[in-house]
Amino acid sequence: MSGLRVVPARRHGKERLYVCRADGGSVAWYDRESARVNLLSEDREAEVLRVLAPFLAGDVTVGPPPVPTPAELSRLALHPDDDLAPNRPGEALHIALERDPAPPRRLRADPRHHALAAEQAVGAALDALEGAGWRALHSLPLPGGARIQHLLIGPGGLFCVAALAVRKQRVRIADPMVTVGRRDPVPLLRTLRSDASRASFALTAEVRPVLALAGPGTADLAAAEHPRDVRVLRAEGLAALARRGGVLKPADVEALHALARDRHTWRRV
Repeated sequence: MSGLRVVPARRHGKERLYVCRADGGSVAWYDRESARVNLLSEDREAEVLRVLAPFLAGDVTVGPPPVPTPAELSRLALHPDDDLAPNRPGEALHIALERDPAPPRRLRADPRHHALAAEQAVGAALDALEGAGWRALHSLPLPGGARIQHLLIGPGGLFCVAALAVRKQRVRIADPMVTVGRRDPVPLLRTLRSDASRASFALTAEVRPVLALAGPGTADLAAAEHPRDVRVLRAEGLAALARRGGVLKPADVEALHALARDRHTWRRV
């Protein structure tokens, strides 16, 4: 008997199987996502593979843990209170609705619920691009009470994405004004450009603005002319951004993601 046991755990959003001694100390762990067995004690490789055998499927890589990249070291040094990566899409709206819920029995639904649903739909579409080498952050706080709803970082560059809630309504764009249905026009494109500019300053990299239309049904989009430097997409069409490439290398994506997830990055923009 080797005295080793397998303990499942979830660390940093990844499922792992830790191989532990009787005293609780780890000698290895198996990362399911990368199919890699990371050995802390190379002389116990045979024992580790034997105890892990029932949990392994297909080919696996065996070896010492990889040397952490500068981006990983930066993330590990980040205090949990300053890490923005765990923010949910619409995090600020979640908090606002918890602190100040809508009065019951209202004839009209609280518009914050529609806005939250739009941010969640856009956030889900952006998070789905992770497998293609993209990273998404949500609800990034800016000085003055503003926030960047979504920041997308990947091989095709950086994008500041704002979600617009629409419900089978006509959306009229007359740069910089955006009108949804019978609502009053708002200078949404001006605000979006400002957010992208502030993100560019904070990250010292070009950040391009994207307006994403989200809601049940299909919105009717009418624009007097194509908005200058702002892409307008429906939420279900955001996957088109993943087809862009040739701007950032994987190491650059991870470095920018590590910088953007730090709350301190956004305090002076």
